[in-house]
Amino acid sequence: MNPAPVVESDAPRDESPQRWFVELSGAPAAEGGKSAALKSEKKAFRDNAGAAGVKYQEHFAFDGLFNGLSISVSRSQLSTLMRIPGVKAIYPVETVAMPDPETSNPELATALAMTGADIAQNELGLDGRGVRVAVMDTGVDIDHPDFGGNGTNGSTPFPTARVVTGWDFVGDAFNADPASATYNPVTTPDAIPDDCAGHGSHVAGIIGADGTVKGVAPKVSIGAYRVFGCQGSTTADVMLAAMERALADDMDVLNMSIGSTYQWPEYPTAKAATRLVNKGMVVVASAGNSGTTGLYSTGAPSVGDKVISVASFDNTRITSPAFTITPDGRAIGYNASSDAPTPPSAGTASLQRTGTATSAADACTALPAGSLSGHVALIRRGTCSFHIKSANAQAAGAIAVVVYNNVAGPLSPAVAGPVPINIPVMGINNIDGEVIDSRLANGPVSLTWGATASVVNPTGGLISSFSAYGMSPDLQLKPDIGAPGGSIYSTYPLEKGGYANISGTSMSSPHVAGAAALLLQAAPNTPSQAVGRILQNTAVPKPWSGNPNLGFLDIVYRQGAGMLRIDEAITTATRVSPGKLSLGESTSGPATSELTLTNSGSTPVTYALSSVNGVATGANTFTPSFNTAGAGVVFGTSSVTLQPGATATVGVTITPPPAPAGGQYGGYLVMTPNDGSATLRVPFAGYIGDYQLRQVLVPTVNGFPWLAKFSGTGYTNRPAGASYTMAGNDVPFFLVHLDHQSRKMRLDVTDANTGKSWHRALEDEYLGRNSTSTGFFALSWDGITTAGNKSYTVPNGQYLVKMSVLKALGDESNPAHWETWTSPVITVARP
Repeated sequence: MNPAPVVESDAPRDESPQRWFVELSGAPAAEGGKSAALKSEKKAFRDNAGAAGVKYQEHFAFDGLFNGLSISVSRSQLSTLMRIPGVKAIYPVETVAMPDPETSNPELATALAMTGADIAQNELGLDGRGVRVAVMDTGVDIDHPDFGGNGTNGSTPFPTARVVTGWDFVGDAFNADPASATYNPVTTPDAIPDDCAGHGSHVAGIIGADGTVKGVAPKVSIGAYRVFGCQGSTTADVMLAAMERALADDMDVLNMSIGSTYQWPEYPTAKAATRLVNKGMVVVASAGNSGTTGLYSTGAPSVGDKVISVASFDNTRITSPAFTITPDGRAIGYNASSDAPTPPSAGTASLQRTGTATSAADACTALPAGSLSGHVALIRRGTCSFHIKSANAQAAGAIAVVVYNNVAGPLSPAVAGPVPINIPVMGINNIDGEVIDSRLANGPVSLTWGATASVVNPTGGLISSFSAYGMSPDLQLKPDIGAPGGSIYSTYPLEKGGYANISGTSMSSPHVAGAAALLLQAAPNTPSQAVGRILQNTAVPKPWSGNPNLGFLDIVYRQGAGMLRIDEAITTATRVSPGKLSLGESTSGPATSELTLTNSGSTPVTYALSSVNGVATGANTFTPSFNTAGAGVVFGTSSVTLQPGATATVGVTITPPPAPAGGQYGGYLVMTPNDGSATLRVPFAGYIGDYQLRQVLVPTVNGFPWLAKFSGTGYTNRPAGASYTMAGNDVPFFLVHLDHQSRKMRLDVTDANTGKSWHRALEDEYLGRNSTSTGFFALSWDGITTAGNKSYTVPNGQYLVKMSVLKALGDESNPAHWETWTSPVITVARP
């Protein structure tokens, strides 16, 4: 999953859903619900909805992992929908965007080495054979030879020896994005889950390709569950349908490299995923690529209580097109700008610099006419746009431009602008640029086109810039673990070239799914609920990506336990439980916990106990700030010795930092062995201060909440006394910005003149936060209220609607845990 980052602005952003999950009262089949009862409940809902006049379109009905339906319904009928007998709750059906490929050419081999998968394969002899791994995605290219296909499009019968089962839930033309020119929400399922988009083949290749690309577990049996069309988006209800199918197909591991941001563990896909784990399936999901939208952004289903939520680290090396330079033939990898002509595939040219390695505004002003004639210009990034630098070089006669970074990392220059750029433009990293600059300072340097380079990625091994932050709304430590996801080369549909690179937590999740397959092959009786903990035990936390040279570990609720090490997870004899500690808010003071260590090996081992803190964050959700606030940790003993087969329990007290209020903190409990085996760690995280002081109804620059009218294309703010006919969309709408996830929302109605209560208009639970500081959700009232089992149609008159929001983890009986807003006077004026 790799959506475009959300850009903050003062413009209101309507984030209201168009489609809803309706959860019914009974338990689903996975928790003991009986088929006849489930069928009866759905019939009762349909009958009662019809009697109440609710006009809706039903999309899916669910029995196995969720008892309910997904429907489309008018915004004006939401309050009516919630009042239907048997409706337990409603949840938005989130639209999930398909990822886009990136522009570098990375290596899967180096990513395998980062996780120890190469050791598991080559030294431990593991390949995932006998393990069934489900891939819920864009499908899998059945013809691809790396999955045992015939290598020619449409020539391989399905199922195959490698892609053993699956289903296409949507068809090629499906696209759930209403803003897209190819919007088509109609599904056309079929039995062949072939891939015309690419993302699913890429993910499946990381898990189990066996050919030109070798995945983590190259002999697994793959189940392909296609939930995307050839382009665009899917929806969370399609995902839920695929999860139920994977359960019916008896898959051992499910990888979901997609998700819905800002949601609770109670969100339907997250609850369904936890139920899958309870039924014996290991579920792995990407944490999400919403790092640019701030804290509490990890998505569902990965926030599910028993789901392994995976963060992304950047790959250590990148294979890219390159040129070589004199005098030693050093290869310089580059990213070519898509806004300029393609660089040559052969030939030699001379380089000339326009500044130095300390220039702040290199080539930001016009260069002497003809000064670069016949040369490739070397220009340092900074001050002005890539377009200005390239245009100035072009005007001075340059035949190409090489722009080098002024900070650590590679560069992908965008040079679109008012002056067409008719020469190739390439971006390189700061180190290579400074090397070329130094050589030019001492004499002529020429370059030769047409090489490739496997280059060190300056951000390799650090958390990816897009990787989402936790914690979850109920203050559970999420993500759980990390793996390579930034710049990964893997399989792609044959008609799209056969191989490609993509970055995202989409790519880190299949590393962990493949690792789970190797673990299950090595230890077939491992309970599904234990796999995540075992992988966490031996993971290795990495330095803070903000400045790795300072010596701080990165944010625990962004990297989880750290980088996956599957080889050590399999070979290490000692296990620690629990795999993580979620400490909650700090108002109750120090938290006391117990760690249980079990040595299943044949020799004794002594562990020295210590701790280390990670970087902490401040209170602002949308613009995270960073600090060194750390917890105090005291163990009940300084070391523990485990004899073969022995178990020991160690007490630990963690004292949270006193500030900054509203921030989050975290660290690691460290168990260092005396025998050279793997160091064991348990990550912990908590909230600083009183969680109930966190404001949900934060005022925005647009003044939300509003009383509003819906015009069909948008909303207008209405003054006190505004009239509504209560017909169609001419009902009161309430636009509300939620700065944080909330546990419950209510709308209660009173007579504006007498104060008489007209009972409740709406109640909803487990609401996600908005993605930006100006985003909003729209709620409506149809003029009907309820009290107990009775409904009331309010007569024409004037009313006030009180919105009450219960904070996350709030006590419903404590008034201080609620925030309220009362609407302007609403005039109900039915004709």
